[in-house]
Amino acid sequence: MKFLVGTASGKTAVHLVDGENAVDLTALDASVGADLMGVITNPALIESLGDKIATAPKVPVSSITPALPVARPGTIICLGLNYTDHIKEGGYEIPDYPALFMRGKNSIMAAGAPLVRPSCSDKLDYEAELMIIIGKGGRHIAEADALDHVFGYTVFNDGSVRDYQRKTHQWTPGKNFDNTGAIGPFVITADALPAGASGLKIESRVGSEVLQSSNTANMIWSVAQAIAIISEYTTLEPGDMIAMGTPPGVGHAKKPNPRWLVPGEVIDIEIEIEDIGICSSPIVNESAQ
Repeated sequence: MKFLVGTASGKTAVHLVDGENAVDLTALDASVGADLMGVITNPALIESLGDKIATAPKVPVSSITPALPVARPGTIICLGLNYTDHIKEGGYEIPDYPALFMRGKNSIMAAGAPLVRPSCSDKLDYEAELMIIIGKGGRHIAEADALDHVFGYTVFNDGSVRDYQRKTHQWTPGKNFDNTGAIGPFVITADALPAGASGLKIESRVGSEVLQSSNTANMIWSVAQAIAIISEYTTLEPGDMIAMGTPPGVGHAKKPNPRWLVPGEVIDIEIEIEDIGICSSPIVNESAQ
């Protein structure tokens, strides 16, 4: 299944996407709610709406303004180094344990919303990433069982302010500026993709300029391994999000000159993952907000 949480006719709702059109599930049953948490916590809900969905009116996907798939995720955990060539371009040693950091709620926004370059820096970078949405929580989740805990997958642009990222070994400042992490717009359920969303093309671009191009099969730690590793130290809960790291080609590593995101570029930054969708964001200065 393909979901789009977004606003149409002044109301934010969960939509089930079919091609270029979508059904407003929230209008069919108020218990669905205004984001995916109702569906995540009650997997039988969509099946119960089967007859209503079949006869429900549809709206064009193009008429829906995306919102965050989960309005207030409890935890957002990111893998920092998960593609070998990206590790090498950044000058790091290949680790035997993933680099993990967290993002706060103010740092994320929906696909289509402006990605904000802060007033204190011009070194805003892009990172194309696969993002997991947890469906079933747990602690000490075995790798063999981990994919059963995935509700679905979406697209993430881990916008990074590089000079602030390097002010500390912990990366927190550079990864948590307000409105620098774009998520969505579509969420594809796990059963509609290859196991662990492996083998999918992942790319970032501005217009015809391809910035990154790789495949999720090149991740060092798979989705199942990441869930197992993270759940060793924390309890994962429904609606939590895990970003799976970025492939090579990020702006700071471009030679001979870094390629930063510039407000006012004619075409938005686009992050695309095969069979999931495109996360597109205009770039604006903080002062323009």
